[in-house]
Amino acid sequence: MDLHLTRNEPSDAEREAIDAVLGVPADRTAVERAATGQLLRAERGGQAIRDRRHLLLPALLALVERVGWVSPEGLDHLSRRLGVAPAEVYGVASFYALIPLEARPTATVAHVCVDLACRLAEGAAGHRGRWDADPTVTVVDSPCLGQCDRAPATLVSEPGAPARQRVETAAEATATAIAQCGEPGLRLLRRIDVIDPTDLGAYLAHGGYAALDRALDLGPAGVVDEIVAAGLVGRGGAAFPTGRKWAAVAAQAAHPHHLVCNADESEPGTFKDRVVLEGDPFAVIEAMTIAAYATGCEHGWIYLRGEYPVARERLGTAIGLARDRGLLGPDVLGRGFAFDLEVFSGAGAYICGEETAIFNSIEGYRGEPRSKPPFPVEVGLFGRPTLVNNVETLVNVLPVLTEGAVAYRSIGTAQSPGPKLFCLSGSVRRPGVYEVPFGTTLGELIELAGGLPAGRTVQAVLLGGAAGTFVGPEHLSLPLTFEDTRAAGTTVGSGVVLVIDDRADLVDLVGRIAAFFRDESCGQCVPCRVGTVRQEEALVRLRTGRDDRTHQYGRSERDRDLALLDEVGRAMRDASICGLGQTAWNAIESALTRFSLFREDEP
Repeated sequence: MDLHLTRNEPSDAEREAIDAVLGVPADRTAVERAATGQLLRAERGGQAIRDRRHLLLPALLALVERVGWVSPEGLDHLSRRLGVAPAEVYGVASFYALIPLEARPTATVAHVCVDLACRLAEGAAGHRGRWDADPTVTVVDSPCLGQCDRAPATLVSEPGAPARQRVETAAEATATAIAQCGEPGLRLLRRIDVIDPTDLGAYLAHGGYAALDRALDLGPAGVVDEIVAAGLVGRGGAAFPTGRKWAAVAAQAAHPHHLVCNADESEPGTFKDRVVLEGDPFAVIEAMTIAAYATGCEHGWIYLRGEYPVARERLGTAIGLARDRGLLGPDVLGRGFAFDLEVFSGAGAYICGEETAIFNSIEGYRGEPRSKPPFPVEVGLFGRPTLVNNVETLVNVLPVLTEGAVAYRSIGTAQSPGPKLFCLSGSVRRPGVYEVPFGTTLGELIELAGGLPAGRTVQAVLLGGAAGTFVGPEHLSLPLTFEDTRAAGTTVGSGVVLVIDDRADLVDLVGRIAAFFRDESCGQCVPCRVGTVRQEEALVRLRTGRDDRTHQYGRSERDRDLALLDEVGRAMRDASICGLGQTAWNAIESALTRFSLFREDEP
């Protein structure tokens, strides 16, 4: 692709797609002059145009939705419209898996999941074969699509006006999204499948906005104090105290403050946020409104992974209804504070689940993590204090306020209070999202999901997803708390519980995890960029028993590669800039040490 501006003109469809995001230009003459290479820098209003760089990713997605790819002509036109160099536009577009830079053989594209839960699912081969046999569809391998409860899964995209996107699974459709539907005692899942997620009246009738009412009575400082007293910690994996984060943002003198809901769950085996967003979108909006009120944020973004079309549609409907009822906007409920929000779609990049990578993505740059400090609570989105919480953390705010901090702390354990959502998949009878108090044992959770199919036994369980660890059947009595899993050398992580029975190929799963991290590394730092490649290469040699460098592979070569894996893994853990590289070795290390993979004696 030529990374200089040219005089090539976009098609009418490409022009319309970009105009739909950026608006029709007031001065088309200036845009045309930009084709000579001036990039609008000397044009009147050029600064205002460049200040709209945050529209770059939405405009790129609009091109894909309309014509199926980003052509050189479309890229040039977008570059001229935004006053951003073509090389930079190309750099952003090439970062994301859902933005093709070459035309596909067919308009319809099937993104077939090849990740852990779909690899383990019965019928996976037939599911893939169905798409391979269809000449009207281009098949693309995809990492986890967040449909692990219905695996195997495929995301089907058809460009046009309008574009169509749908998820297809081989699993039979069920009447409910959660197996616990209607059970007493649920807090985070209690409305899912009980009410219509697009009906604001039904949400209000089932306790909706009671938490916001109490927040308004408490005042901003009182809300923060209640969150601190409840002991709520982040549910994305890091377990940072939520109240401390809120207090830090609220205390910042610089304004405006920004709020970001991290809904880019891309961890293989994780799908809890999808279930909440699809089944109870008003709960997320209410929780964000409370967080904004407590911390002084006037605008919020829900950064939603691009593979969730149903969640995107329902969130858009819910935001519109909330805005119409005065629950969002310049004067929320007539109480004198302003807050509004929007959905910002990701485009297929696991790294954008890292909080600072989200900032770069929204701002129109490659979704690469930033060095810390400064921390987001001080310098975040657009250089301003920013609060970032994930979906599950936010919806926990509602029971904290409706029931009170004391009642909330009575759930779970002293060090891990509250309810927790776990994503059960793999070899269980009823895959799905389950809500349990912290302290429930791993075995109890698996039994809640129906246990294993008849005749199968537990070989291993992956806790926390690709960034987590493998444990064996001896850990079934492990209480799922932050403190107990830490003591056992594992993690709660994002809530992944992938059950692997005795028939599964654990070596294959470990190899897939290595391939996942190789693909998803942003490449910014050397330890991760090089380490994830070397890690996968060593695992391939260990599995195949072949070394193309020496044309032999014996005990000494095996020992060398095992030592290399350990060295590379430690280097990534110690020196990578963000959590992706720091955790890329975790699951592989646990498989090697706990299950002695590749360490059997040679014949």
